[in-house]
Amino acid sequence: MATTSITKPAQASTLRVLPLLVSFDEESEVRRSLLDIPRYRRISFESSLKLPTDVERILLSGNEQLLVKYYDDIRLPTCRVIALADQRFRDPRVDALVYAYLPASTPVSLLERTMDNALDHIHLIQVREQINERLRGVTREIQELNKIGAALSAEHRLDSLLELILTKSRHITNADAGSLYLVEAKLGTGKQEPVHHAGLPASSDGASGLPAAALVKQEQEEETRQKQLRFKLAQNDSIDLPFRESTMEISHKSIAGYVASTGEIVNIEDAYHLDSKVPYSINRKFDEDSGYRTKSILAVPLRDQKDRIVGVLQLINAKRDFKVKLDSLSAVKDQVIPFAPRQQDIVASLGSQAAVAVENSRLYESIQRLFEGFVRASVIAIEARDPTTSGHSFRVANLTVALAEAVQRVENGPYANLRFTREEMREIRYASLLHDFGKVGVREEVLVKAKKLYPAQLDLLRQRFEFVKRSMHVEKLQQRLDYVLAKGRDEYLAKVGQFEDELRRQIEEVDDFLQTILKSDEPSVLPEGSFEKLLDIAARHYKAFDDQEKPLLTPEEVRMLSIRKGSLDENERLQIESHVVHTVKFLQQIPWTSEIRNIPEIARGHHEKLNGLGYPYKLSAPEIPVQTRMMTISDIFDALSAADRPYKRAVALDRALQILGFAVKDGELDGSLFQVFLDAKVFEKWKVEPHPY
Repeated sequence: MATTSITKPAQASTLRVLPLLVSFDEESEVRRSLLDIPRYRRISFESSLKLPTDVERILLSGNEQLLVKYYDDIRLPTCRVIALADQRFRDPRVDALVYAYLPASTPVSLLERTMDNALDHIHLIQVREQINERLRGVTREIQELNKIGAALSAEHRLDSLLELILTKSRHITNADAGSLYLVEAKLGTGKQEPVHHAGLPASSDGASGLPAAALVKQEQEEETRQKQLRFKLAQNDSIDLPFRESTMEISHKSIAGYVASTGEIVNIEDAYHLDSKVPYSINRKFDEDSGYRTKSILAVPLRDQKDRIVGVLQLINAKRDFKVKLDSLSAVKDQVIPFAPRQQDIVASLGSQAAVAVENSRLYESIQRLFEGFVRASVIAIEARDPTTSGHSFRVANLTVALAEAVQRVENGPYANLRFTREEMREIRYASLLHDFGKVGVREEVLVKAKKLYPAQLDLLRQRFEFVKRSMHVEKLQQRLDYVLAKGRDEYLAKVGQFEDELRRQIEEVDDFLQTILKSDEPSVLPEGSFEKLLDIAARHYKAFDDQEKPLLTPEEVRMLSIRKGSLDENERLQIESHVVHTVKFLQQIPWTSEIRNIPEIARGHHEKLNGLGYPYKLSAPEIPVQTRMMTISDIFDALSAADRPYKRAVALDRALQILGFAVKDGELDGSLFQVFLDAKVFEKWKVEPHPY
């Protein structure tokens, strides 16, 4: 980056006070004509060649050949040629050097006036060049400030922003070192009570009798007492010392505290020789411990658009040459200069830009925290409807971000050149957190359905079987009564064991039927189960209260219990699958910024399969972005291995990875991403919170 160095103007030569009147030794007549001109120092051309080139000189000559011979020596910005000739010189180069042509017989007074004009012309050109140089310098400064302003506006991360502010400030002022402080509230200080002014009469509305300006001043002082300075950053090109953040009070004891308290700019020529009237001082312990020498200091407040001081920028040791290291006292003596007024103005302007950038960064971070809190609260609220899946979205986000980070480290394969920006990593994380948000649109009884039968259905079935067993007891008691009345007591007692055995066998058969039903009610992870026995049970009938014959299992119950995978029938599964559509509709309502506008697109495909057999949109491989493919792997893995699903037991890690492998072979999942998932052991990172992108 180009830097602008502001230094004092170069000292003029001491000979500039008496300009030179130069002539060639070969032109004796010209030399004699100059004797009557007293305000110039007369010198031969040969002698003038030994003098510095910045010495102003007027050369009088009428000899074109001599001018041609010494053309290169004459062609100086501080030299003007007056030709004593009746005609213009033939050589165009020499003719271009001539400031004025005068006849050889020109009176001395006229000659002297022409010489004065030539000298004024030299001065005019010099002033114009100085003005142009200053203009070029100001232009460079403005361009540099514009570049810095653009860079500050583009950076949102506070740490990087502070680094940029201090680095650019040092470069533009050639400062060897610098530090940056931010104003912050003290820990434990919240909203304060209004300032009370003891000893002053108060009006009926509670205000004291102080003038408004005094009231405002006291309130500002109270506000200052509730804040402190945080030493956020330090840079030094000459020494390398470890840095640790610290806090300090805002007071007049330190330079930074003084600037933060008063808002005044402090420009110190030599920190070791401060005016006795200033309240602040520097701590020389740093210099003594490190061998450094702090000399010139420029400290400016960082004021935001509301004129509040949000920090202090402190620059140390302005140098003539930015590249020189101040590793000795002699280097400090030769290189360190005071900060010029122009540099002070530039840094003050830069400080204002920096303050606004810092406040914008803080606002950006607060918005990020607000949005992060909203996302977390939304996820927690949704998972509260289905406590059995609590934590699923956070685990999927952790796994997906970990997989994305692992993919970026891959050196071969189809994803060897894949890299994600910070914004794209944020997209991945937020899409993973919100991928199940649409479950808010699913009926709760379907959402939390743990078995194939709803709890009310199972309770009714249990009551039915209890009724059947009770009916068997009643029926068997009636048979016993009829038998004893018909056969008598002795024969009944001889057959009572047979009655009990028959009842026991009947009860056991009904209990076996119930156990079969309860086993069938359990969902399975993979398609499995033979449900012919359910049809056999459904073929059995019992007599209800109204003496009507009814089946032990209704057709609806048989249908539900015959679900081969999971706990949902086709209609319920469609309701659950509709959560993806609800998710997309919800996410599309959010006015995402351009950096993370792909969140709805990433989330919509987390149940899609590369072979087109997923849901709800039946997308195929070309339509499924890589971010979604990673989320799908993480989502399925957590659904398999999580121990929080009541409709299934947690699948062992090896079994879960095996099932994912089957899905890869079936063309459902991305095999390359799954291999990264295995090689990087991403499955172990479901508890690891990702880096805050």
